[in-house]
Amino acid sequence: MYKVKEVARLAGISVRTLHHYHEIGLLSPSEVKSNGYRYYSEKEITRLQQILFFREMDFSLAKIKKILDDPDFDQEKALRRHKKILLEKSRRLERIILSVDQTLQSLKGGNQMTNHERFQPFDKSQIEQQQKMYEQEVKERWGDTEAYQESKRRTKAYSEEDWKTIQEEGAEIDRQIIGRMEQGPDDLDVQRLIGEKRKHISKYFYDCQLEIFRGLADMYVSDPRFTKNINQLQPGYAEFLQKAMHIYCNRMEE
Repeated sequence: MYKVKEVARLAGISVRTLHHYHEIGLLSPSEVKSNGYRYYSEKEITRLQQILFFREMDFSLAKIKKILDDPDFDQEKALRRHKKILLEKSRRLERIILSVDQTLQSLKGGNQMTNHERFQPFDKSQIEQQQKMYEQEVKERWGDTEAYQESKRRTKAYSEEDWKTIQEEGAEIDRQIIGRMEQGPDDLDVQRLIGEKRKHISKYFYDCQLEIFRGLADMYVSDPRFTKNINQLQPGYAEFLQKAMHIYCNRMEE
């Protein structure tokens, strides 16, 4: 059995994080003594490893809990998927390191690099493809159909004037975020406005849980139609929104 501090040290995470995982039911200790001390068995250690694997792939805590709590969860299958994604990340880092060496040689008068050679190592398409395959499998199994139905019910009753109000409020939030893009996605004002964006969705469409909000952020850059429309407001805005929304969700989950 491991004490909470031992588990934290072993996994390289904080005690506070483990307490939070316990509170949300993601990782409960095997035993809690009368003095409040938490103890973890090998079973919980194995589950924690899976949690960290999924976090490495940017899955939300709520989504990880759904996956791990599913009776049909296949640990071996999950590990094989983790391995594929991590290997691709490793290959990408190797390409970036090689690119650094080539750039250094170029600065010393060696072979000049083409622009394609400069930026090709940063290509994340293979990693993203593996992640999307996993995401799609999760969506098919735990699709947010309730939110979709709620949105249909609400919007069906909106008048033309209602839609005008909704669009104006949404546009004003976007205008304020765009005006602060230079401050970075983790800026406090930006994060406050991202919270307003989430409230706007919940107010007029459906209860925008963090899991759904994170999914929207990813859709803004993974679906070319959304990316094109959003970037018409400001070049690069879709990518900025995704980063800002991810930061918001991560902070809300802490």
